[in-house]
Amino acid sequence: MPQATSHSPSGIRVDRRQVLIGSTVSALFLGSGHASWAQGPRQGASGAAINGSAAAPLRPHAVRSSRPVLGTDTVLGLERAIDDYAAIVSRGGWRPVPAGDRLRIGARGRGVSALRERLAATGDLGGNARGGDLFDSTVEAALRRFQMRHGISPEGQVRASTLTALNVPAETRLRQLETNLVRVRAYSGFLGNRYLVLNIPAAEAEAVENDVVVSRHVAVVGKVDRQSPVISSRIADINFNPYWTIPASIIRKDLIPKMQAEPDYLARNRIRLFNGESQEVDAASINWNSTEALRYRFRQDPFEGNSLGNVRINIPNVHAVYMHDTPAKGLFDEDQRFHSSGCARIQDIRGLIAWALQGTAWTRSEIDQVLQTDERIDVRPLQSIPVYWVYVTAWADPAGVVRFRHDVYERDGIASQLALSPQR
Repeated sequence: MPQATSHSPSGIRVDRRQVLIGSTVSALFLGSGHASWAQGPRQGASGAAINGSAAAPLRPHAVRSSRPVLGTDTVLGLERAIDDYAAIVSRGGWRPVPAGDRLRIGARGRGVSALRERLAATGDLGGNARGGDLFDSTVEAALRRFQMRHGISPEGQVRASTLTALNVPAETRLRQLETNLVRVRAYSGFLGNRYLVLNIPAAEAEAVENDVVVSRHVAVVGKVDRQSPVISSRIADINFNPYWTIPASIIRKDLIPKMQAEPDYLARNRIRLFNGESQEVDAASINWNSTEALRYRFRQDPFEGNSLGNVRINIPNVHAVYMHDTPAKGLFDEDQRFHSSGCARIQDIRGLIAWALQGTAWTRSEIDQVLQTDERIDVRPLQSIPVYWVYVTAWADPAGVVRFRHDVYERDGIASQLALSPQR
């Protein structure tokens, strides 16, 4: 096993950019007027070609990109998206899709006609396919593109969250782009050759190397009442088989009520109490109907049910948050992944730490081996890796794909128009 340390525990509003009124644009062209950025057929917000032909069947690369949410061209992408959305707004935006119809493959009617028009407005559907009232495979593919751009499961039918996203006015989307331009400009300097970004509204982490995303990881981030903070830090070390020292806020809000209802809860979950002299305290001696428990330190031992899972990525910060594994992996399958107390739970964290530890003796097989044990080991990356937790609800990439996410913490100033239902 590689050598390592093993031990015992101890909302901005900005002015609109001037846009040309009356410019001839048939859809949301993120490549228009920017030949050096995107060659070939003009592309809409979906990144799909809009050249008069029907939209092609969905391909993953139509909306997925190797470009990071924070990179050298993030500001440029947002500036161009703002220009194009301003042009859409100047022409009156788009009409809402009516509620009530079951919009899925095979459906027909005015709701489908409205859906076609809406998808064509942002280039998810090819311009000559905007007419008609049949929900066919072309519309289904276009709707999947739209859903993927908005962080919604691409199931190809219109449920509540998709309908809400479709009906956010163009004016609101423009304001969202403007707000996020201010945010990302704060990161327009050199971010590092290798860095890690957690985008909180997207609940997603990106490992970035030389301005290219080498891996993406679904994340679970803070609840609305326990928000994940915006921070800039670095990976200090990787903690294998960590103890979890439980914050006082979780003791107060979660553990005390749990112990009142289930007196064996701490024992079942291998959580032990210690006093100020590091002496273990019997949980049965505590009055759980008082605040007495807050005097003690709560620590969960390493095991398969540890709330941190098998590994923690330690990133020093004043909020005492970090990134970690989790035994509750089913949450990664949800669209709205806001369940934590502020820390970030990372899907396939073993792959992420293998990337972070490149150049060391810690290969993926070595990582898997140590995680089969309960041994406490800390390992530092070979070089410092910057970490950025950001709040970005709208961004664009060089392929012309504009992406939006729900303003879950209501920091854009437009939350009432952007609220997405968790039901689909």
